[in-house]
Amino acid sequence: MNKEVEKIYKKKVKEFQKHNKLYYDKSTPAISDREFDKLKADIINLEKKYSFLRSSKSPSDSVGFKPSKNFEKFKHKVQMLSLSNAFDREDLINFEKKILNYLNEKIALEYSAEPKIDGISASLTYLNGNLTYGVSRGDGSEGELITNNLKTIKDIPHKILKKNIPKEIEIRGEVFIEKKDFEKIKDNFANPRNAASGSLRQKDPKETSKIPLKFIAYTFGFISENKFKNQSDFLNELKSWGFLTSDYNKVIKSIDDLFIFHEQFEKKRFDLNYDIDGLVYKVNSLQLQKRLGFTSNAPRWAIAHKFSADNAYSEILNIDIQVGRTGALTPVAKVKPVNIGGVVVSNATLHNEDEIRRKDIRIGDTVKIERAGDVIPHVLEVDLKKRKKTQNKFIFPTICPSCGSKTEKEFNKITKKFDAVRRCTNDGYTCNKIAIEKIKHFISKDAMNIDGLGKKVVEKFWDLKFIKLPQDIYNLDYQKISSLDGWGSQSASNLKFSIENSKKVTLDKFIFSLGIRHIGIENAKIIADFTKNIKSFLNFLKKDKIKELINIDGIGETQVKSLEKFFQNKTNIKVVEKLSEVLSVKDREVKRKGKLKNFSFMFTGKLQNISRAEAKSLIEENAGSIVSSVTKKLDYLVTGEKPTNRKVEQAKNLGIKILTQKEWSDLLN
Repeated sequence: MNKEVEKIYKKKVKEFQKHNKLYYDKSTPAISDREFDKLKADIINLEKKYSFLRSSKSPSDSVGFKPSKNFEKFKHKVQMLSLSNAFDREDLINFEKKILNYLNEKIALEYSAEPKIDGISASLTYLNGNLTYGVSRGDGSEGELITNNLKTIKDIPHKILKKNIPKEIEIRGEVFIEKKDFEKIKDNFANPRNAASGSLRQKDPKETSKIPLKFIAYTFGFISENKFKNQSDFLNELKSWGFLTSDYNKVIKSIDDLFIFHEQFEKKRFDLNYDIDGLVYKVNSLQLQKRLGFTSNAPRWAIAHKFSADNAYSEILNIDIQVGRTGALTPVAKVKPVNIGGVVVSNATLHNEDEIRRKDIRIGDTVKIERAGDVIPHVLEVDLKKRKKTQNKFIFPTICPSCGSKTEKEFNKITKKFDAVRRCTNDGYTCNKIAIEKIKHFISKDAMNIDGLGKKVVEKFWDLKFIKLPQDIYNLDYQKISSLDGWGSQSASNLKFSIENSKKVTLDKFIFSLGIRHIGIENAKIIADFTKNIKSFLNFLKKDKIKELINIDGIGETQVKSLEKFFQNKTNIKVVEKLSEVLSVKDREVKRKGKLKNFSFMFTGKLQNISRAEAKSLIEENAGSIVSSVTKKLDYLVTGEKPTNRKVEQAKNLGIKILTQKEWSDLLN
């Protein structure tokens, strides 16, 4: 029986590898998207059913797109970040609320609404009006230099003769194929987006020129002189420079009108001559865009409003409890595979214990599952008419299914309620599931970024006892790995190269890679700024100075307690020490120039026409720092309306200079 299953599995994996190459590398798929997705789902379902089935070539461990070796890599001057998504009116209301909270002003916002074309993003850099670089989006930080391929697109001007063109400007847009043009070449590609992607990655630009690609411009990245007031002004100027822009771009002044525009546009989306998957809303004022800036992965001033989600009904076969890196117990519904919007879905998140109880979800229920954009499929509701009397309520486990430790819901002192998430109380590496997830986090893109050591590989190496702690990654036996099924000397050599490459890491990424609860990317940067180098970070922990972090703006009691708990565990300390020995951790680069260099600030009271977040951003941009309590290390206490008297008195007693908001503004000029 097992041999027969393994034979079927290997055949499907081999077939997947063939079509995966055709789909991604050659951009000439031989089967439809639906058939390709079904093949992947079949393999993954077999792996779940039979634990002995494993292959590094499985879709559960394969990367779809990698930058081609045919092209030189090129770093973007301004990152090409993705957008946050909105799916309903509430998402849009929250989007605007966050903007107004950040600006701390009651102003009427105006938005530039633009169709979100389903194509391939590209950037064009013009120096003195001449097209000099053409680059793909890549991973957002760097892309592939595909200048000659982009020059074959007729919509892209090679030279802009207008006098008002900035000395250097990076124009961004989408490469796509119109539906009528795709009809002529549809036998060679799965869909228009796939055709655009494959065409741009041709080594010979002559091959790219054979495909009727189009380019629609929608924004700029880097710009040497920005004389534009609004996004809509820039879009109008793009036309005069010879670029194609959308005829459907529109300036809209309220959330209600945005929602109406979206509803109207969704009805006519299929009548357009190109594919779109939603609308993009940008704060129209470029000055406000600059003030709002970016989070770590998206602009604060823009959002993508996706079109209606797809949904379908299926039966819950089982409810699995997954244990995450921070001990969170997440229930996942295993459902009969169902096709939702062209993707085969066999898992749907149930979020948490409270959600199961609220919706009264049970094993055997027929449920409505929604899949919206990139959001994980989730259960919307239960079809109670189809429930059988024999189906019992689902009892959520009170002990960890991995290590047997007690699980608990933490009490939130602010909300005065217990958290919705139940967690395993084990904070070390003795809970197998937590340990595996910690290692997966350690090798992830935002942490150590070890290419080739995917989630499934980590699980396999764990089962083989190759890896039990993060430092084991740097002592792997590549001879043994090369002899494993699905591996070889070349793939083992590639893995070794990736692991060796990861040994050079910045301090903030190293701190983030440890997977400490409540310490995200931004918190890791704050701690790195405070400790500055790995030696200081280690001494900081050994000498039990963690409580000093409470004085840093952006770090609160929650983060401090989480750090204390993490480093009370001897195994965690050992992991950090061993990693510091094997890795080359780069010192945190501190901004050297700025009007406020070496000065620290603290705010008390309400500021006018600016939020604390924006004020903090301005200080950091000018090389200053923020602290959260009055100590001798504080240089300036900035007072707004109704400042805290205790803080003002403390500052006076310590001889700290007290500034009004206007005096602080004058300091910044």
